[in-house]
Amino acid sequence: MDRNRPFLFCFGLGYSALELARRLQSGGWRIAGTCRSEASAAPLRAAGIEVTLFDRQNPPAAADSVLAEATHVLSSVPPDEAGDPVLDLWGPALARNRDLAWAGYLSTTGVYGDRSGGWVDESSALSPTGERGRRRVEAEAGWLGLRRDSGLPVHLFRLAGIYGPGRSALDTMRSGRAQRVVKPGQVFSRIHVADIATILEASMAKPNPGAAYNVCDDDPAAPDTVIAYAAALLGLTPPPEIAFAEAGLSEMARSFYADNKRVANDRIKRELGVTLAYPSYRDGLAALLAAGH
Repeated sequence: MDRNRPFLFCFGLGYSALELARRLQSGGWRIAGTCRSEASAAPLRAAGIEVTLFDRQNPPAAADSVLAEATHVLSSVPPDEAGDPVLDLWGPALARNRDLAWAGYLSTTGVYGDRSGGWVDESSALSPTGERGRRRVEAEAGWLGLRRDSGLPVHLFRLAGIYGPGRSALDTMRSGRAQRVVKPGQVFSRIHVADIATILEASMAKPNPGAAYNVCDDDPAAPDTVIAYAAALLGLTPPPEIAFAEAGLSEMARSFYADNKRVANDRIKRELGVTLAYPSYRDGLAALLAAGH
């Protein structure tokens, strides 16, 4: 094995992590990581990614050896009711790996809670409104605690709503599932999956352990506005406006509307030198359509 070859290990080879992994793999990186089932693992292995099956009920048998040659680690595994499964089951092995140049934890802007449409940045207080947000705050603290106790070079990335190929308002419109829910004053921040990978790469190139970064675009917008724009791009009639109280949303969907804030992204530009490819959902959706997504 070439020990000079950079090696990224991803806890959770999901949508965002795979965007980064594939980009780095094309640049010669060794890629490995975890997923939950053999069905998910097979295509990843076929693509040259080393896969370890892992969930809380399936702990690693030899965590130290699996991580032994990793130079970078990324976790996108969400916390559960018992805490962060990566910290709980892999934390000691991570702490013993003294060769890691960078570690990233993908959190969420939900840690800031509701600001009634106001702005937050990385210095804003963490005041989550729901259980998922509280778990994320605890997980962030756990990762920073691992940094404090072991020197692990941890970075936090607070992601806004993720969209990209196969996962956008265009797909929602095409499926016939789109609702144009109107809640006056409500806005959400978003981020294209390709820009997530760009931001993570920039952090790897310029580590600043202990830093937290908001990962979002420049254009917080109302969800009904985004649906209407997607409909226009597709030449479809947008669904009728429906009041939030009458939308019949699931409990999960309703919980997202409990937080109303605009997320500032100055730090990724100032410290990491990032230029977003898709600074607005308009840019991102138009590019997806042009690329056939």
